[in-house]
Amino acid sequence: MPLDRSLISGLPAFAGLDGKDLDAILSRVRSSRFPKDSEVFGQEEEATSFFLLLSGHIRVVRTSPEGHQVIARYITEGELFGIAIAMGRTTYPASAVAAVDCVVLAWPNSAWAELQSRFPTFGASAYRTIGSRLQETQAQVMEMSTQQVEQRIAHALLRIVSQSGRKTPEGIEIDFPITRQDIAEMTGTTLHTVSRLLSAWEDQGIVRSGRQKVTVTDPHALMLVSENRRKGPAA
Repeated sequence: MPLDRSLISGLPAFAGLDGKDLDAILSRVRSSRFPKDSEVFGQEEEATSFFLLLSGHIRVVRTSPEGHQVIARYITEGELFGIAIAMGRTTYPASAVAAVDCVVLAWPNSAWAELQSRFPTFGASAYRTIGSRLQETQAQVMEMSTQQVEQRIAHALLRIVSQSGRKTPEGIEIDFPITRQDIAEMTGTTLHTVSRLLSAWEDQGIVRSGRQKVTVTDPHALMLVSENRRKGPAA
């Protein structure tokens, strides 16, 4: 059955498009469900489609030739991803794994040229997404090479809560399951170091962490740690 245009009408990639245009965009799409921890696509797999996350959260995982995994970023609802075709790639540069149960829209690559020529807003949104992710990657590289580990972890948590934070009475909660190992893989450090820092920050009232849950209870204090303006525990 054709998808209801209301599913995408409020998303930035389709801003300003009328009902007829939205129906045309959806005419080439397929909708799929991915259970938690299942793979939408794998690193270096042939890129035959591009995607939009309709609900859930996806982690983007890169694996080194030695087998070391790094979580590059998280995809949130309404974001385009897997747009290898827009980068001139024939394979996906990383794996996309469902962090929770997800619903994903997928278009065949053969639809790319038509969609971006007929609907400039869609194409512009895709290239803005690529640009922002390149900037984010550059910032992460700089953090890894110039910052102490507590700064890197603080920056990573602030990025995630800005993208996927949910306000609660205790603070801003990361709105999907995230483990200390996930945070270690995002920041190029060890599980032991992440556990020690989160425990210390919890004692200081900066964060609250539990099983696959992290809440930032004092965002300002965490920002000071990220900027090395508040003395954190030694790495």
